[in-house]
Amino acid sequence: MAKVKLTQIKSVIDRSKRQKNTMVALGLRKINATVEHEVTPQITGMINKVKHLIKVEEA
Repeated sequence: MAKVKLTQIKSVIDRSKRQKNTMVALGLRKINATVEHEVTPQITGMINKVKHLIKVEEA
């Protein structure tokens, strides 16, 4: 399965509770933190909700 690398590039301060919870669910808690996930429909949906806060790269 394909993997994707996510890096947080913006702060979650002044964001909705839903976006903050999505970032935590993705494993991103600090700026410049990077995590890798397998591409699934669930992960893709979470990425789409917070795409303005993260940088997405294929791994």
